[in-house]
Amino acid sequence: MDYATYIAGLPRVLAGAGAIFRDAEDRILLVEPNYRDTWILPGGTVESDTGESPRQAARRETAEEIGLDVELGALLAVDWVRGEGRPPLVSYLFDGGVLDEGRLAAIRLQEEELLSWRLVHWEEARTMVNDEMRLRIRAALDALADGRGPAELEDGVPPAGTGRGGAGPSAV
Repeated sequence: MDYATYIAGLPRVLAGAGAIFRDAEDRILLVEPNYRDTWILPGGTVESDTGESPRQAARRETAEEIGLDVELGALLAVDWVRGEGRPPLVSYLFDGGVLDEGRLAAIRLQEEELLSWRLVHWEEARTMVNDEMRLRIRAALDALADGRGPAELEDGVPPAGTGRGGAGPSAV
């Protein structure tokens, strides 16, 4: 078997990347997509066929979706999400930082995909997103607060042996 045939036969894994943006009041920026019934963070699919990295994808998607081309900060969470009717997904979540009034005023939605955006405190945000996103955002906020580096997640929960308990992010 040649190498190209070998590579073509390997299992597929999808990759996604997003950014968590906050404001001075510690509110989280969520976007309302027209293709889901829950809110999400800005982000999307990593275009691996072009050699795009997760960080590059998060920045590109943020620029496309909300009109902000922002240098992203630290990787906050990596989540392995088992596929149900699709290949598994590895989701990367980066720190988009704190947006000042000027940056917030510059937000322009990608109308083909998004209906609106909002800044919400965690207590409200957790009710607007699906379970998968809720766990990922909580882990990212915890990583920001404790400064211990990115959270490693499997289906939104830290695996045993990671030093983060394995019981799930705090205050979910």
